[in-house]
Amino acid sequence: MGFFEKLKQGMNKTKSAFDEKINNVFKSFRKVDEDFLDELEEILIMSDIGVDTSVEIINNLRNRVKKEKLQDEEDVKKALREEMQNILDVTDISLHLNTKPSVILVVGVNGVGKTTSIGKIANRLAKDGKKVVVAAADTFRAAAVEQLEIWANRAGADIVKREEGVDPASVVYDAIKITREKNADVLIVDTAGRLHNKKYLMDELNKIQKVINKEMVECDKEVLLVIDGTTGQNAISQVKAFKEEADITGIVITKLDGTAKGGVAIGIVHENKIPIKFIGVGEQIDDMEVFNSEDFVKAII
Repeated sequence: MGFFEKLKQGMNKTKSAFDEKINNVFKSFRKVDEDFLDELEEILIMSDIGVDTSVEIINNLRNRVKKEKLQDEEDVKKALREEMQNILDVTDISLHLNTKPSVILVVGVNGVGKTTSIGKIANRLAKDGKKVVVAAADTFRAAAVEQLEIWANRAGADIVKREEGVDPASVVYDAIKITREKNADVLIVDTAGRLHNKKYLMDELNKIQKVINKEMVECDKEVLLVIDGTTGQNAISQVKAFKEEADITGIVITKLDGTAKGGVAIGIVHENKIPIKFIGVGEQIDDMEVFNSEDFVKAII
């Protein structure tokens, strides 16, 4: 199954919610007037895209309707899709891992699918012929290390782990050394599920970043924030909280197959100007795809 088919299937709940509301508006469609645009704006807001983002999309659509004299239903839908895609395309979605080694630091609160995402990304990189080392730097939960080890083994990646309670930054230091010894291409670092109100966890994250910045000065670095797609608008506030503590280079959105709130992806990019780099639409090790904005928007509307 290709990305679009997988995405379409995985985002069925979001698509159904969108389509039902949008089709209701288009049912009574006579012409593109202010009432029609207001209804459309309301639907976007109700679909977790967010107020500011929805207002911008509809304003841009309004301008296009006047300029291009759009009146046909399909033309209006196409323009709406394009405006959503324009927001998602504001930034570069590619992974920058051109040095050997490169590093990916993965952050996010507990329960968002961080460990699973690391396993799936490691699997993708391994399939691309890259040798991967995973650092189990979430030393606060023993189960986190065990779970990560299972995923690392499935992906064919080496894992660096220490006993529970060890200083996470020291695990990262050891992992950098082992990455170089093994001549590996990419080091992926797991971190504890950090809540922005738990200062000591954020301090640990800063320590880890200092070790990476000091020991891997010339290396390409990606900082990926994993977000649970089912949390809707709460996901946007999570991004803002983590942006204060880390230089986030990309978002990974998980669990989109279990929610009708997939529209939040558009709001996240618009409000934070951070690209979505991966999208999770299933439980299998191959169910992690490089984000494609055109396919994503088509899967919604």
